[in-house]
Order: sequence, then structure tokens, then C-alpha cells
Amino acid sequence: MLGEVAATLSLKAALDEPAWYALVVTGHLAAFALLAAVPGRGTPMGIAYGVRAAHAVVLTALGTAAPFGERLSLAALVGIVFVVTGVPCVETGSHRPVREREEAA
Repeated sequence: MLGEVAATLSLKAALDEPAWYALVVTGHLAAFALLAAVPGRGTPMGIAYGVRAAHAVVLTALGTAAPFGERLSLAALVGIVFVVTGVPCVETGSHRPVREREEAA
């Protein structure tokens, strides 16, 4: 996730200095390589991807403020609150209760 955030933030820097594109490519490759390891660990891919993407969006939005002077609107801040509170709800709701798992076994 941090690789993706660094890569995304580097896109803006790369507009002025193309050497930053190396970090763009490396960060995205690292993010997807780590995501590819998820299915073998038992976490559903949809949940892992959603959690990673949501965190990346929030961190990227917050990360553009200082170095690039971008301001977050009230709507963006409300959206960030929804993401931060909604992602744990989706992740928690994706787990079957213990009783259902024991009955299925």
C-alpha cells in the first residue's frame, strides 16, 4: 500500500522531473506483487483489494496537502471519514461467524 501511495504521489513530481517515473513504476509493481500474495494467505481477494485501495486513496489524499499544497474540501474530508469507518465494516462483515465455520466443516 505504501508503495502505491509513493508511486501515486511521485506521478505529480514526475511531471517536472521525469526521473520520478522510476519510483512510479517500482511502487506500483511492489504494490501488485504484494497483493498477489494475498490469495495464499486465506484473505478474500475482494476484501484485500478493497482495504488496500481504500487506504491508498486516503493516504494519497492526505499526502498531497503538504508537498503539493493541495487542499481537501469538506466533501473530501467527509468521504475520507466514510472510507476510514466503512472499510473496517466491510472487512469485519466478510468473516463468517465461528458457528457457521464449524458447521460447514
